[in-house]
Amino acid sequence: MNYTAHLDTALTRLHDEGRYRTFIDIERKQGQFPHAIWRKPDGSEQPITVWCGNDYLGMGQHPDVLAAMHQALDATGAGSGGTRNISGTTVYHKQLEAELADLHGKDAALLFTSAYVANDATLSTLSKLFPGLVILSDALNHASMIEGIRRNGGSKRIFKHNDMDDLRQQLQSLPVDQPKLIAFESIYSMDGDFGPIEAICDLADEFGALTYIDEVHAVGMYGPRGAGLAERDRLMHRIDIINGTMAKAYGVMGGYITTSTKMADAIRSYAPGFIFTTSLPPAIAAGAAASVRILKRSPELRQAHQTQAAILKTRLKGLGLPIIDHGSHIVPVHVGDPVKCKILSDRLLEDHGIYAQPINFPTVPRGTERLRFTPSPVHGPREMDALISALDALWSHCALNRAELTA
Repeated sequence: MNYTAHLDTALTRLHDEGRYRTFIDIERKQGQFPHAIWRKPDGSEQPITVWCGNDYLGMGQHPDVLAAMHQALDATGAGSGGTRNISGTTVYHKQLEAELADLHGKDAALLFTSAYVANDATLSTLSKLFPGLVILSDALNHASMIEGIRRNGGSKRIFKHNDMDDLRQQLQSLPVDQPKLIAFESIYSMDGDFGPIEAICDLADEFGALTYIDEVHAVGMYGPRGAGLAERDRLMHRIDIINGTMAKAYGVMGGYITTSTKMADAIRSYAPGFIFTTSLPPAIAAGAAASVRILKRSPELRQAHQTQAAILKTRLKGLGLPIIDHGSHIVPVHVGDPVKCKILSDRLLEDHGIYAQPINFPTVPRGTERLRFTPSPVHGPREMDALISALDALWSHCALNRAELTA
């Protein structure tokens, strides 16, 4: 067996299809977000502007977040010391869980090392708690939700994306007394469209199902205190389990669920992804808690972000570029070809100092390849002008369609 030849074949296939992923070396500069330094393979450096980051509000460089992390690091050291159940629970973890439970109006929160792990560990554990459980999952749910549901070992049903008629039909086909859970997202990050939260909650009530929502691209960004779309729509009390992250709008790292005290206790006690994982470093937990506290009282940052996203969409539409606009802060520009998508990304970086990674299969379906821009409150007029000018020139150079897509 020539294992190396098989690896060469697999990697060559990615190159041939134009979807081989390239990671560039970036050094973010404290206090200069969204500006950074690209360290090239030849050792030289080039200033760049990051247009594809998920640190939506620049909280990863907020002075109060950094101060909280320094304080915890100096007080406790680098690591947590172990898993939560052995030696890895600290006052910083408990403080962060209290902040998150308060944020979402829930009794309890449970921390994980990432939102991916939180989704995977929680969804894969639920069948142990509710024998015979069937999970009804939106067709466009994140890979972490799909993996958790797959490893659940129980029954699953996939309903068409945001299709409430299909969801109703599938719920009607199940026995009345069978345990059920509807898993969906509030913002689907590739197109930037919203999940119909209230309609799903109505169906859950009608058919006696639990609800599980992934709010990772909404927490910090929507709602009076930044708890997400369920808060904005005054529906948090109707959601049984809310998944979120500290790695996007909060600018740090880690994932979590918020839920009832008993549900959190059961997940904590049964989920291998929680039990056997070293907990977040205290400095990370302290920084995340500070970020959550700050954004609870900073609606002006959320409004500034929405304003910047609206400006970018308007200017891209003015160029006739095919953007996908569902009203969220995410700005996808449809390319539809993996090779040209990579060329655009490379030319933006090398010729214009603009960093925007291509989004190709399997992250999105073939034929829907795109660039996805994530403006922030600190992407000012100068950065916006540079991006618009570069895209205008490169779009013509690649002979791409300028007919606008409808959302």
